[in-house]
Amino acid sequence: MSDMSRLTGKIGDATLIEMSPDSLCDEDNNGCHHHHHDIDLDEYPHSQPDPSEVDKHQQSKDSVFFRDGKRRIDFVLSYVDDRDGERKQERRREYEANLQKAGLELETEDKLVSDDRKTYFVKIHAPWEVLATYADVLKIKVPFKENDIPVHQDIPMDWLFTPFRLPDHIMNPEPDYFTSPFNKGKIDFFLIDDKETFFPPSVRNRIVYYILARCPYHKTDREDKKGIKRLLNNGTYGSAFPLHDSRYWKPSRDSNSESERFNLYKHWAQFFSFFKEQPLNLIRKYYGEKIGIYFAWLGFYTEMLFFAAVVGLICFLYGLFTFDDNVWSKEICSEEIGGNIIMCPLCDKKCGYWKLNSTCNSSWQSHMFDNVGTVFFAIFMGIWVTLFLEFWKRRQARLEYEWDLVDFEEEQQQLQLRPEYETKCTSRRLNRVTQEMELVLDRTAAEQVGKMLLCWATVVLWISLIIACIIGVIAYRLAVYAAFASIMKDSPTNNIHMVGSLITPQLATSVTASCINFVIIMILNLMYERVAIWITDMEIPKTHLEYENKLTVKMFLFQFVNYYSSCFYVAFFKGKFVGHPGDYIYMFGWSKLRNEECDPGGCLIELTTQLVIVMSGKQVWGNVQEALVPWVMNRWGSRKARSHPESRYSRWEQDHDLQNFGHLGLFYEYLEMVIQFGFITLFVASFPLAPLLALLNNIIEVRVDAWKFTTQFRRPVASKAHSIGAWQEILNGVAVLSVVTNAFIVAFTSDMIPRLVYMYAYSNDLSMKGYINNSLSVFNISGFSEDNRPDDGESPGWFNSSVITTCRYRDYRYPSGHEKEYSHTMQFWHILAAKLAFIIIMEHVAFMVKFFVAWMIPDVPSEVKARIKRERYLIQEYLHNYEVEKLKIQLSQRSDDCCCTPMIYPDISRHVVLSECL
Repeated sequence: MSDMSRLTGKIGDATLIEMSPDSLCDEDNNGCHHHHHDIDLDEYPHSQPDPSEVDKHQQSKDSVFFRDGKRRIDFVLSYVDDRDGERKQERRREYEANLQKAGLELETEDKLVSDDRKTYFVKIHAPWEVLATYADVLKIKVPFKENDIPVHQDIPMDWLFTPFRLPDHIMNPEPDYFTSPFNKGKIDFFLIDDKETFFPPSVRNRIVYYILARCPYHKTDREDKKGIKRLLNNGTYGSAFPLHDSRYWKPSRDSNSESERFNLYKHWAQFFSFFKEQPLNLIRKYYGEKIGIYFAWLGFYTEMLFFAAVVGLICFLYGLFTFDDNVWSKEICSEEIGGNIIMCPLCDKKCGYWKLNSTCNSSWQSHMFDNVGTVFFAIFMGIWVTLFLEFWKRRQARLEYEWDLVDFEEEQQQLQLRPEYETKCTSRRLNRVTQEMELVLDRTAAEQVGKMLLCWATVVLWISLIIACIIGVIAYRLAVYAAFASIMKDSPTNNIHMVGSLITPQLATSVTASCINFVIIMILNLMYERVAIWITDMEIPKTHLEYENKLTVKMFLFQFVNYYSSCFYVAFFKGKFVGHPGDYIYMFGWSKLRNEECDPGGCLIELTTQLVIVMSGKQVWGNVQEALVPWVMNRWGSRKARSHPESRYSRWEQDHDLQNFGHLGLFYEYLEMVIQFGFITLFVASFPLAPLLALLNNIIEVRVDAWKFTTQFRRPVASKAHSIGAWQEILNGVAVLSVVTNAFIVAFTSDMIPRLVYMYAYSNDLSMKGYINNSLSVFNISGFSEDNRPDDGESPGWFNSSVITTCRYRDYRYPSGHEKEYSHTMQFWHILAAKLAFIIIMEHVAFMVKFFVAWMIPDVPSEVKARIKRERYLIQEYLHNYEVEKLKIQLSQRSDDCCCTPMIYPDISRHVVLSECL
């Protein structure tokens, strides 16, 4: 550490440094800067600068520099000075004094020159000495040598991809360098052409935020109150943000400003660039690695969805073009078969008898999704999801190498401790690994267990609330179905042209229940989002990574139950526990609501309906909300500035009027995509078009997110991440579960297995003729009790009780009068055995292929492994040569005292260096 600075405190492994005025001098830039416009702490905030001195007409409104035009604005704080806010003034005065002691330079824009005449803006600049010191503390990697490893990327027929390419200066905004953690004691080791531009703005704002998050603003006997987050929460400051480098629709007029925001908007954020590749290196350079990794993952996921969407579309078209082979639907629709089969009532009292051919349309619709292609697609998706996850690991490994994250230590780069954790710590203990004293939170075992029980009891309570809401929707379905059945008994909807003939009581109930369920899902989302954050805050996680992982698990658990529970009900419970005529099973056993039955065509079409409504509704609502809400709020917030074109609307004021991108902003983006991933994998056997819907949504999602980041949000503080974190394990868990759910959907929700058993075991000519009659059991109408029998007038006019004595229902049971009356037939047990056998075979095949593919595809490409080893070797050799040359120079300067030539440094053979670095 330089002699010109001194320690002011140590937090974890981080050090806050107080800079002396001399330490801010830059010998390479004509001595020290004299800060004529910095705030005067003795008079602040009552003093007001001379308006002529701070006239914004003196500089470009797009300027990202102090008034001297040289010092870059690395961060901006804003506040409205309350007349009664003496405590806030005192906090600001002390906080800003401490920031200056830590070496930061401040410049205040008076409220009189702001557009609203109310807001003060404190601009912050980090000089070279501060940046160098904290880059050393945070182990930030910087270039020291150009990368001389040749890159061989011979892509076959590369010219075909030309329309999808972006200009090279956009795709690769920086040369490729070898990098090493910055060391303040080896300044001449690194490639420093200009100290002002050596650290890019994203690194500068990350360092400044690190200081802001740990700088104290009030000292008490018990603790130091510190951190910009607490000052924002208590209203001392209104906002804190780094600046965009230009307006998004045109480049900055300042030649020293990079205008990367404009380039991102022009080449990435516009919707008509949807077919172009993403400039990931520029995204990473501007927003940091964490946001860069998200867009890399989203882009890769979208690319992989293309293959699933194509196969799903082929399977759907297969179902569409094989209508003529659908013998069972023809039997249902024919007057001779379906028109003569009288079905038993589907509910008590209010439901009448009905003819099987009334479900003709739903039978045809069901065939589009319930065919041989369904089984193939379910197996294909089990393999696809494995390929997606394995190839993403390889893509991620490549990005880790290209973005200098190979040696990235999560604990170090997540800045060790959260400021919220640090403020709760009252003691220190020795870390056995680092042999350094670290802050610890003193909590007894009883307190830890109590908090854990409270947290998870709250989680269980809210999950129970979700399940209760789902049960309420099921009760709605049972109650309303009877009403729809009663209203539609004479098909009054036939008067509705075009649509009326397609509406059945089942469809009307399913669609309305799905819509109600979607509304409940959206409402519950808003509620338990806050609950999950409250629970996680109460646990006081130690690091940012730990905080995000804990919140991720809780939120995904909530969302999983919320979004998927209704689909699980339709897929695995509806129609499975209904009993039989004369002995029905009721909801909860005591209610008057009889459990739902499936159509003769099966429950698959209803699962498809549920999936389409919830999945499509969530995607449409999400995109509208993401794009519309920030746009409306920004238009409203900047209305005054836009209504006064003569005013100077400065860069910090423009950004101040944008929406804040919170530290959990990216969390919600991942959550939205992972929920979608669950829809297209867990229930894809019921809806092969789900990947196509997801693909179309994600093509829009990439550009909406890009547009939102570029135009509607303040620039986020850059942060590092070498992976997608806990989401990787969640995706792996969903992938495994999807194999099980799809096997059960094909076996128990689809009619595929009963049809195959009939064809090969019970059909005389290996055809499906007679399948419908075979799959329906017979019940004697006289066996209905008074509670089950339809009320007078509920049955249609064609029903004559003196002529029609039996009705049919969907099951395999012996008829009335048989010695095993209404018990299951042998065919039922054959079908059950076939279903279980199919589940076992499909799961084993899918898992074997899954694990074989995972074993065949290494997580890190061999080329990347070789390049990492080569880079480490070159770095080791280069460092060795650097130290040798430095020692030679030092000894040569003392050669006057010694005329001999000692062995300054033993020559180390290349194989020794290589073995050390490998």
